[in-house]
Amino acid sequence: MTIRAITFDFWGTLFQDTGSTPRKAVRQEALARIARVSPQAAGEALEASYEDFLRMHLEEQRTRTPEEAVDYVCKRLGVTLFPSEFSTLAAVFAEAILDHPPSPIRGALEAVRAASERVPVGIISDTGISPAASLRVLLDREGFTPYLSALSFSDEVGMAKPQAPMFERTAAALGVAPSELLHIGDLEPTDIAGVRALGGLGALFIAVNRKFESVTQAEYVFESWQEFIDWLPEILP
Repeated sequence: MTIRAITFDFWGTLFQDTGSTPRKAVRQEALARIARVSPQAAGEALEASYEDFLRMHLEEQRTRTPEEAVDYVCKRLGVTLFPSEFSTLAAVFAEAILDHPPSPIRGALEAVRAASERVPVGIISDTGISPAASLRVLLDREGFTPYLSALSFSDEVGMAKPQAPMFERTAAALGVAPSELLHIGDLEPTDIAGVRALGGLGALFIAVNRKFESVTQAEYVFESWQEFIDWLPEILP
């Protein structure tokens, strides 16, 4: 099977989330202040929104935008915000990640650069409350952008992996068929199942998340980005 393009997941693959706790604190403070509720009530509403996000991701295979997250917590709290307050809070939810970012995984930038020297490279990633716009800033900030020819995020596509359009849209932008993709990610039900359903190849990245190591149907498993870089000349001479 010919590999003509390589795509990477974002979370748990290129970036490891080291800033979730301070991000939650920033959102909780802003919600309590703007919605005029107690910090405890704000925290409980946010936790409920995170749990419902996971349900939505698994059952509906889509992700929530910052605006949808604000709408959810406000309904949970029984409060109504002025439009300006709503916009301000949505911006806090979206941009907290820029002040408390995840960390690039060791060797990730080098892996993306090495892949881009051989085939077109893209991103296929689901998003959380932090939207595609913020993740694009992080990719640019950390030096990934020059090597990426296509980026597909669930909040922009309107659905999440493993749904076919996430992969089809990216493949088209890269100028290849979905069956010619090698997609690398850390989640079997979304990353690996999604690309393999379209005839492409999957690579499970287990440096951060080893949950699916023993059950994966991926054609390849990588424990580090150096292992991937060393493997590239064998499959893409």
